[in-house]
Amino acid sequence: MKALFKIFSVSLIALLGLSMAYAQEEYQQPVISSPWSADVNKDAPHPEYPRPQMEREGWVNLNGLWDYAILAKGSDMPQNFQGKITVPFPVESQLSGVGKNVGKDNELWYFRKIDINNNQRKGKVLLHFGAVDWEAEVFVNGQSVGSHRGGYDPFYFDISQALKRGKSQEIAVRVWDPSDDGPQPRGKQVKKPHAIWYTPVSGIWQTVWMETVPETFISNLKTTPDFDRNLIKIKPELNGNPTGTKVKVTVLAEGSKVAESTGDLGDELEIPIPNARYWSPESPFLYDLKVELVKGNSTLDQVKSYTALRKISMGYDSNGNQRMLLNNKFVFQYGPLDQGWWPDGLYTAPTEEALVFDIVKTKEMGFNMIRKHVKVEPARWYYHCDKMGMLVWQDMPNGDHGNAWEHRLGIVGKGTERDRTAESEEIFRTEWKSIIDANYNFPSIVVWVPFNEAWGQFKTKEITEWTKKYDPSRLVNSASGGNFIIDGAKITGDMIDLHSYPEAVMPDPGIYGKDNIIVLGEFGGLGLPIENHTWQEKDNWGYQSFKNKKELSDRYAELIETMEKLIPKGLSAAVYTQTTDVEIEINGLMTYDRKVVKFDEKLMNKLHDKLYKIKVNLK
Repeated sequence: MKALFKIFSVSLIALLGLSMAYAQEEYQQPVISSPWSADVNKDAPHPEYPRPQMEREGWVNLNGLWDYAILAKGSDMPQNFQGKITVPFPVESQLSGVGKNVGKDNELWYFRKIDINNNQRKGKVLLHFGAVDWEAEVFVNGQSVGSHRGGYDPFYFDISQALKRGKSQEIAVRVWDPSDDGPQPRGKQVKKPHAIWYTPVSGIWQTVWMETVPETFISNLKTTPDFDRNLIKIKPELNGNPTGTKVKVTVLAEGSKVAESTGDLGDELEIPIPNARYWSPESPFLYDLKVELVKGNSTLDQVKSYTALRKISMGYDSNGNQRMLLNNKFVFQYGPLDQGWWPDGLYTAPTEEALVFDIVKTKEMGFNMIRKHVKVEPARWYYHCDKMGMLVWQDMPNGDHGNAWEHRLGIVGKGTERDRTAESEEIFRTEWKSIIDANYNFPSIVVWVPFNEAWGQFKTKEITEWTKKYDPSRLVNSASGGNFIIDGAKITGDMIDLHSYPEAVMPDPGIYGKDNIIVLGEFGGLGLPIENHTWQEKDNWGYQSFKNKKELSDRYAELIETMEKLIPKGLSAAVYTQTTDVEIEINGLMTYDRKVVKFDEKLMNKLHDKLYKIKVNLK
């Protein structure tokens, strides 16, 4: 997000000068914290099962107190440590108990002992990490079991061969994160926070856990709804020696079996659903799945999952404009830009209740969509969106900035593409694929957004076309508010996305609407600082600031009134900036600590309901 237009009193130069206090070794700890900060159990934070799309018994949560050390890059594994860190909170955060900077010249080490009993050794032992920013090497009993690069995707290692005799085992993790000194995806993180750029997030920031699996086990599921044919496609992936085995899938609705299918390994099973029930924001119906690996009459492995019948597509309205369709009907999609930051946990919500709170409040305010902005959430966040019927646009976290961008009111973005190194390109491609793979099964996700505002944007046409081919079940917003690659009037990807602050505007449908879905990818940014609920006492900002809630609400109502007139002309979706205040930004629907909602929820519902009731006829 940027202040893009001259109508703002705050210039970009002035904006960049507003920095929170910064020290080389320690980050300023906030004077505010969320209501859930006091609820964090340091010995067992985030105890919930972390992978709801593929749940099995026989797992152990490894969150809690670990030893840590920050050492010069390239140092040997430490024998002594500097203190305790609460996993999975990033080391810079208040809830980690550390609050220190790491930087490109240092590495962060984690260490803890675990117990593994004889029952857990019957098969393979897998060590899982929800997310570690950015490069991680994992050691078990001093032996390296694998490395991973990528701050936003889950990974695991089979540690069976590294286990020693007896119960007690040792785990160590080495992490290096260059933040904005490296080319890797990093979202809004910078080593010196200022303006719209925030405190770095280094190290483990999602749940660490261990599970025991059979020698041959189900390693992944790929679930694709076929709405028009009322069937669900499921392709299991296996690890081990599957000779003589088959896969059995049972589909359940509210606990009762509605369909079942058995197939050979490697097959994609197509399972017809009788009396199909569909998923939508108004009725988010989910089917439960039981997936079994069977051999004769024996079940070798079993996982629980879920799916939904829903379709996201595009089609023409009666005026010849492309529209975004849900289940073959026009549904105006409207939601906030959601960055998922916390004053006490940074990237990591304090508790499960806190994680769910933002989605609940978004729903209560009458939004039906969330744009998850240059961050990827833990799997449980998407699980709750699935359950509550919240549509999600998922951004790829940006990195490797440097290309130019020009954007003027009502004009699509134009600029240069970043000339990345081969290493930088490979890092992006690898992590983008991993993010899509990890989140493919969540029905709430309906749009992929590879680039935002030309931040590190490169080879746009190639990346967009790869994304569309790799996941044809969703729409692709190639460059939200960014540098569009235009072939005539056709934008690469499915939509043209304009950013405008604060006004609600849209690209000219007469030029772009015949080939592209028209969306307003960011607008609003109306600011209201609430005393005793800001990251710092002064120098906070919004794109347009107000003195009280009434002024704020009245201006918001004006924006909605303007948007009402745009929908019949061709607008299919809009994104309001933003869910909460973040650090020195005070343009949230709620304060950064989530203790104050700045808008009346009933009024918001009334305003938004008018948007959804606008009738658009389809061809």
